[in-house]
Amino acid sequence: MKIGICNDHAGVDYKNRLIEVLKGRGIEIVNFGTDTTESMDYTDVAHPLAQAVENGEVDLGIAFCGTGNGMAMTLNKHQGIRAGLAWNREIGALVKRHNNANVLVMPARFIPFEEVVAITGEWLDNEFEGGRHLRRIDKIPL
Repeated sequence: MKIGICNDHAGVDYKNRLIEVLKGRGIEIVNFGTDTTESMDYTDVAHPLAQAVENGEVDLGIAFCGTGNGMAMTLNKHQGIRAGLAWNREIGALVKRHNNANVLVMPARFIPFEEVVAITGEWLDNEFEGGRHLRRIDKIPL
């Protein structure tokens, strides 16, 4: 599996630490994020990640910004993206099981790193349930 990961200045530390965790699971990583804490625009890294997911260059994506909202809003502008914002394990599981999120977004300034690892694990280890959920996500694109 290959995962693209992006972050703004608020998510540098979590991105770097999560990359090591994911590599430990045998996952290949493509870094679309910044590697500095100097202020930057999250949109500049969100769009390239979204395009990589849409084009099949990576299987899934993970994104960090301060609240997660800016990343989620930007990523979800892309028709082929279903970015789910998660801040606890249950939501991490549900954005995969119910929404088939192909990008996981987390708020770097509001959750501890241990929760980031747990949320990511839930998202990766759960499967999309289909059924009524497929009908709903099929109605998302305009």
